[in-house]
Amino acid sequence: MDSQSVKTTETSGIRGYDAGKKVNGIKRHLLVDTLGLVLAVVVLTANIQDRDGARTLLEKVKGKLPRLKKIWATAAMPACWWIG
Repeated sequence: MDSQSVKTTETSGIRGYDAGKKVNGIKRHLLVDTLGLVLAVVVLTANIQDRDGARTLLEKVKGKLPRLKKIWATAAMPACWWIG
């Protein structure tokens, strides 16, 4: 699990400011498998903290990936979540 802040244009819909990366735009929260294949994506405004975006992402996949047992995350998020 990780997130990416991405700049957006002036005409895009929602956007926010990520002060840590100095980016005005959106933030993609990604859940990938060990091969790097995308399992789920949540796109939020850039001002959302990583832990809050991770919580939203986990709520999205809850009950949909029954074989998922453990999630490793980046430093800004809790080190590991146990599922089930």
